[in-house]
Amino acid sequence: MAKLPKETVTIIFDLQRQLLDRIDEATATEAIVFEQFGENQARLELEQLQNARERARSSYSRLYTLLLRVAEAQPVANSATLDLLSQSIEQAAANNSASQASIQEIKRDWNLL
Repeated sequence: MAKLPKETVTIIFDLQRQLLDRIDEATATEAIVFEQFGENQARLELEQLQNARERARSSYSRLYTLLLRVAEAQPVANSATLDLLSQSIEQAAANNSASQASIQEIKRDWNLL
């Protein structure tokens, strides 16, 4: 495996855990909103929750794929892959924050907190 700093690997694993939490939270919130208010009344919110879940899922998958590529690179990963990994970490963190904010806003708006 091409060596990444332990801090970078820790950041990636922590982000993946957080993204899994967002996927779970968005899915659970979507189910509650749908059950309590129905598709017609909460269409926009349901779409926002689906988008939040998809952003988190996409970021998770990208981090997984790139980390696997780095692990398989010998003796070192190429700079393009490392740059892409760095960008993906930043995007994942931003997506995680945005998804969390969207979910919390919907929960507040529908008194689900």
